Amino acid sequence: MKKKRQQVFRDPLYGYIHIDYDFITELIDSSVFQRLRRIRQLSGVHMVFHAAEHSRFTHALGVYELAYRFLKIEEINEALNEREQQLFLAAALLHDIGHGAYSHAFEYVFKVNHEKIGARIIQEHPEITKVLDKIDKDFKYDCASIILKKGKYPLIEQLISSQLDIDRLDYLERDAYFTGAAYGHIDLDRLMRVVTVKNNRLVFKASGIHAIENYLVARYHMYWQVYYHPKARAYEVILEKIYLRVKDLIHGGYQFIQDVSYLKAILDNPNDLDAYLEIDDFYINGMIASFKHEKDTILKTLAHDFLNRRMWKHMDDNKENEEAIQKIYNDLTEEEIKYFTLKTSVQQGAYQESRSNLGDQIYILNEKNEVISLTQHSSIVHSLVKSSMKIDPKIFYRPYER
Repeated sequence: MKKKRQQVFRDPLYGYIHIDYDFITELIDSSVFQRLRRIRQLSGVHMVFHAAEHSRFTHALGVYELAYRFLKIEEINEALNEREQQLFLAAALLHDIGHGAYSHAFEYVFKVNHEKIGARIIQEHPEITKVLDKIDKDFKYDCASIILKKGKYPLIEQLISSQLDIDRLDYLERDAYFTGAAYGHIDLDRLMRVVTVKNNRLVFKASGIHAIENYLVARYHMYWQVYYHPKARAYEVILEKIYLRVKDLIHGGYQFIQDVSYLKAILDNPNDLDAYLEIDDFYINGMIASFKHEKDTILKTLAHDFLNRRMWKHMDDNKENEEAIQKIYNDLTEEEIKYFTLKTSVQQGAYQESRSNLGDQIYILNEKNEVISLTQHSSIVHSLVKSSMKIDPKIFYRPYER
């Protein structure tokens, strides 16, 4: 049902976010979507870039607005019927609905997957299903299939989740805005002018190649300068170790001062949706604040570090540092090694192209009206595929004071 009068939200990137359908407003007003206000978009990055306090809620609205704007592109509008357009808008809005507190550290320790949980929320949560069922009884299942990339709606899936999609277009620009990073800016207007549809596949006209190259380089720099900043990683390591200690204490029968029943429920059953939805950044922060008063020394220490920005040190995990790393281990007990050190690695390249991810590639419509791969058309991207992949193995450790 279309609104008699368009609803808008003010946004620092787009000016306005435009809502024409009642069902979009109802989804935004649901408790599970409002929960995203209480989950930071950038997890621990705000400990390095202090203004990066924006939420998954603002990002989800931004991705929705890009879907709204992409539907104004004639070729995309014509390629999707009205129901598919509504699916596109709904999936864009709900693509992160399943994210957990502080995102990836929680997923790693508690063995959950936010996309699978998001699909379950869309199909099972009464507030969401009540809204989507008004369109038709299969709408919620089709929306979930897009989140899970089942292949039923390949064009919509490519628009929402590929190497150049509306999710990335929003978070790169939004994260650059809130962190103050100068290298995350992309030429969105140009990219939208050169996008088109060919054989139900999203392609970009060759005239926009420079905007695409700039986007890929901007994304690459954002990963290494912001998302993978060593201090941001160090802060999230502390959080991961808190989760690990809580998990081990629960398994050991430790009696907490704080109520940790929701975490215990997730440990007992990772599919416990009700418990999962109770856990957000606010809940985790309050819980960690209470850990300062626990009897367990390790948990108290980790909580103190997390709450007071006591950043752990880091060192490249390579042959040159083997002796120094061994010295760190020699000075610690087995238990201290488990909770106060972590070897971990991240990797990122500017662009990936392989036969296994054809639906995830960027395609170019050349001057001969042929669809070719991005690397075939751009010598810059071709060289980036070979040379830009970077791996950064590090050991993070707490500066120990005896």
